[in-house]
Amino acid sequence: MLDGKKILVGVTGSIAAYKSLVLVRQLIKSGAEVKVIMTRSAKDFVTPLSLSTLSKNPVLIDLFEQDAWTNHVALGRWADAIIIAPLSCNTLAKMAIGLCDNLLLAVYLSATCPVIVAPAMDEDMWHHPATKLNIERLMSFGNKVIPVDKGELASGLFGDGRMAEPEAILECISDLFFLDRPLTGKKALVTAGPTYESIDPVRFIGNHSSGKMGIAIAKELAARGASVYLVLGPSSPQINLPGMVVKHVESAEQMYEATVEHFPDSDIAVMAAAVADYAPIRRSKEKIKKTSDTLMLELAKTKDILKRLGELKNGRQVLVGFALESDHERENALNKLKNKNADMIVLNSLKDEGAGFGLDTNKITIFETNGSELVYEQKPKQQVAKDIVDRIIKMLHA
Repeated sequence: MLDGKKILVGVTGSIAAYKSLVLVRQLIKSGAEVKVIMTRSAKDFVTPLSLSTLSKNPVLIDLFEQDAWTNHVALGRWADAIIIAPLSCNTLAKMAIGLCDNLLLAVYLSATCPVIVAPAMDEDMWHHPATKLNIERLMSFGNKVIPVDKGELASGLFGDGRMAEPEAILECISDLFFLDRPLTGKKALVTAGPTYESIDPVRFIGNHSSGKMGIAIAKELAARGASVYLVLGPSSPQINLPGMVVKHVESAEQMYEATVEHFPDSDIAVMAAAVADYAPIRRSKEKIKKTSDTLMLELAKTKDILKRLGELKNGRQVLVGFALESDHERENALNKLKNKNADMIVLNSLKDEGAGFGLDTNKITIFETNGSELVYEQKPKQQVAKDIVDRIIKMLHA
């Protein structure tokens, strides 16, 4: 399955390091050539002897060993892919800021190949804001992050933070090399994030959208070969990926203009942004002072981006919209599908646990013009993006 592929496995200090033994063995059985780099703390959990025996290569630990220098640049160029499993919280933080204090980090910073990481840590560490920020930074560099599993942790707690199983990691590595790129030559337009509608120079009307779902879809489209133009509202994740151009906007009007401009040249359009429905009619040039107990704002409807694209759509284009609903979900989604002339509507319900703004997971139902109604279980948003793009590809080739 991986015949002839050169895989560099990084092992860091985590109780989950025992899984790296299984991973290395499976990579070898799949036909890959494997070299292993360990951090010093990883030796407290698995032995270099075990990993060298399984990989059939000496295990590398230090930049300098026995008066010899380990050429980290050559290692980074040797590999077809680097997989760091487990990725500890400590090494994650170092990678996020570009620290280079051991051989593994030196190779990572020198690498010209894809990098995949499989985090492993306790639940509280995984959900800490600093960890979330570090994960986002790592993904913004173009690295692939395999979602953690939920289960029993080393602390005795039950929750998120378990390293993905070796089988799942092997599948991810295989996808890296063998995933079809059926969208090569196609152009995709994606919107993501919220919009901010200014009241005065310091205040705005907005919503809680993080942009994670739309960004995940943009990444998946790019991974399948499409050239992606992402129109991104105010959002913390920084995106810098090959095959993707990011246009940063703030207001619904700016998003409308950027989207309508690029739609005619697009084969696929996915409107995942949470665009404000209303905006203040008047914007104060000065900060509004708190001089009374109440403040009246007069709002006007913003331009309907999805509806406008539905009017402009030609027969070769696939148009996808989103519907976030809190009541009459199915009815509202089907009405949107018809009234906006979309080819597909992705429904989120605010009643579903694990779905909605700011979360790393989502639960969707897809409605298509051919009458299909596809219900999916709760999944990480990157997996949800994969499901959505699968349906887009099927629709393009129908």
